[in-house]
Amino acid sequence: MNNYTKKRNEIYVKNVIENLKKRYFEAYYVQTKEEALKKAIELIPKTDTISWGGSVTIEETGIIGYLKSNDYKIIDRDSAKSAEERTLLLKKALLADTYLMGTNAITKKGELVNIDAIGNRISALIFGPKNVIIVAGINKITENEEDAIKRVRNYCAPVNIQRIAEKREVQTPCLITGECADCKSPDSICSHILITRLCNPKNRIKIILTAETLGF
Repeated sequence: MNNYTKKRNEIYVKNVIENLKKRYFEAYYVQTKEEALKKAIELIPKTDTISWGGSVTIEETGIIGYLKSNDYKIIDRDSAKSAEERTLLLKKALLADTYLMGTNAITKKGELVNIDAIGNRISALIFGPKNVIIVAGINKITENEEDAIKRVRNYCAPVNIQRIAEKREVQTPCLITGECADCKSPDSICSHILITRLCNPKNRIKIILTAETLGF
């Protein structure tokens, strides 16, 4: 990243960070995914039980690998031996001390916009875990709620369905066309749309924004 881009991003994100804090989120700005990892670990007490939602951003930062390598207490849905066990772990994650996740979009006004398939991720965001830590790249910032939803449905979901299709068979229009068809497919990953306009209680949700592009 050249210095001109770096300076522009700092100015641009500063306003978003201030707006997030006005909405009672605890917000940080870092330059790299490595700095995001460091900040996230600083925010997690060693005694906490930790879980996470599906997130390419979280994977890219290496947080999960760090937690596993350093003997943190984790609830890992991917360790399940059956669909029933996986569902049980998803439910247990809602009572974790710390929950890690990405976000589909952040508006310039400081709102979070997320779309989920079964709702486990947005459930944890709303209520359950004592603390939620969100890591997001600068690419997640949108002008407003309308643009955020358009971004998620016409870009994030079609990209994500390609990732999911590598693991299991799915049939959605966006898998074929690459854009949202407002479908009612049983495989749709757009069942629930959540706009989080305030953090309640204050500072429960902690947001680490990076200057890098992370996730999609």
